[in-house]
Amino acid sequence: MLFYIHIPYCDSKCHYCSFNTYVDKFDTRDDYMHALHTQIVFELKRFNAKENSITTLFIGGGTPSTVSPELYKPIFKLLSPYLEKNAEITTEANPNSATKEWLEGMKNLGVNRVSFGVQSFNEKKLKALNRAHNPKEAKEAILQAKEIGFKHLSLDLIYNYQGDTKELLSHDIDTAFSLPIDHISAYELTIEDGTKFSATPEVRQDNENLAFFVSDEIEKKGFKAYEISNFGTYQSKHNKGYWEIKDYIGAGAGAVGFYKDKRFYPQTNIDAYIKNPLHITEELLTVEELLTEKIFLGLRSIIGIKKTLLTTSMQNRAEFLCEENKLRSNTTHYFNENFFLSDELSLYILG
Repeated sequence: MLFYIHIPYCDSKCHYCSFNTYVDKFDTRDDYMHALHTQIVFELKRFNAKENSITTLFIGGGTPSTVSPELYKPIFKLLSPYLEKNAEITTEANPNSATKEWLEGMKNLGVNRVSFGVQSFNEKKLKALNRAHNPKEAKEAILQAKEIGFKHLSLDLIYNYQGDTKELLSHDIDTAFSLPIDHISAYELTIEDGTKFSATPEVRQDNENLAFFVSDEIEKKGFKAYEISNFGTYQSKHNKGYWEIKDYIGAGAGAVGFYKDKRFYPQTNIDAYIKNPLHITEELLTVEELLTEKIFLGLRSIIGIKKTLLTTSMQNRAEFLCEENKLRSNTTHYFNENFFLSDELSLYILG
């Protein structure tokens, strides 16, 4: 079982960000963490955690590094009996707020993996994205995390922002590989409704050649793609668990949980969530909806699609794609080796 905790606080709102985050609610942090604790107690029972141990824990946001390790302590104490011995425990962090003290505090709680929201090592681009750090801070934070002793380190990059060139992105990738990381997430800029960039959608380049370039350059450096946006010598167990449609608890304002065939949605408004963290909406997924997700997620990652899940007509279409060298197969699964074609291949199989 996977576990996700959402921290909705941010130093600044990135112009591309559509996540449930706040830059003006820092005075609610104590109350929010208490509310989280209340929801987690409830979810551990609902998900039968005594029988289903937690294999991965991911603290995301928002910006988890805006909350002190002291406030995380009660939650780690609560989860401790349910965590597998070698559980992957990841926190996201922003370079400007992931101080040495914060990193040491989180490591002492049991965190063994940090994912840094870097996005670029180009100062002009960082300012345009409204990131709160500069390239120097990003490099120093990652080096410091390594020195403190974190086992696994990752960073995010964004590409296809206006003005992105092969030269700029090569510099980002070269700089990333000069640091002690074992994982990179490389995301194409998307324009979401309600974000600052939605008023100026032209800031996104539509250059598919850059997508292939970024992927190829990262793989040339020795990081293998295991999903359309994720590369590494280390593959995140938490990420892979989502693509395998494993059960996961989602705790926090705007988090999402999944159990068997149901999704759970806590309230997104932070004040409403603090007032009643157990006001959770349920959504029942149909067999067809679950199958569609398994096909889409399987083909955009190394997970693949289990043949026995498919109807005869779907298998026939998948076999045709194998004949055309668009998919490959073994005795049990179909696999896609060009993740950028995953949506088209999925739609073809679905008919």
